[in-house]
Amino acid sequence: MVLKLARILAKIILWFIGISLLLVIAFKWIPVPVTATMLMDEHGIAKDWESLDNIDPNLVAAVIAAEDSKFCEHSGFDTEAIEKAIKNNAQGGKIRGASTISQQTAKNVFLWQGGGYFRKGLEAWFTFWIENIWGKERIMEVYLNVAETGIGTYGAEAGAQRYFGKSAAQLSADEASRMAVALPSPKTRSVVNPGGWLARYGNTIESRMRVVKGDGLNSCVYD
Repeated sequence: MVLKLARILAKIILWFIGISLLLVIAFKWIPVPVTATMLMDEHGIAKDWESLDNIDPNLVAAVIAAEDSKFCEHSGFDTEAIEKAIKNNAQGGKIRGASTISQQTAKNVFLWQGGGYFRKGLEAWFTFWIENIWGKERIMEVYLNVAETGIGTYGAEAGAQRYFGKSAAQLSADEASRMAVALPSPKTRSVVNPGGWLARYGNTIESRMRVVKGDGLNSCVYD
């Protein structure tokens, strides 16, 4: 009985490895058609896939500045941020920013929202493979096409059209920073008329964007 269960488990694991790698390889070349988050969105889905060439570099700089300043340095995981998160959680606090753009992309494309060690383990698995099979440029392209940018809105193009009535290829630094600031909570954070802390944070991100560009923190995206 134990041997039979072990064989079944081994088959399940092998099937998972094979299917997950096939999906990672396929999505290196083809647009991601839909994600679990999109399918579960009660507000519907507005999206329009665009190549990275059709997304303004301002938005790339903005999401790096807001979400993952070490995007071009790490191999998918920001170990320093993870260590800080573990230490902070042990003290009963909460820290934001331990999840990299690569991890967020893996979660958005292959998994579901929410926590739990099981999902985190799967997220690490997919993060490893997209880093090694896709590379940074493709990770950024996919991220900017599947990230939730508003209520029922996914991707840079749909977000730019929703908020500014223009293509994602024409975003100003100010517009890009406001979209990036809203990414952690796109259903509640205002992009068009931010006020108070949100407006100040947007100005901070716009300033950081100059550092990203000046120091080449976005260089891996345009190799």
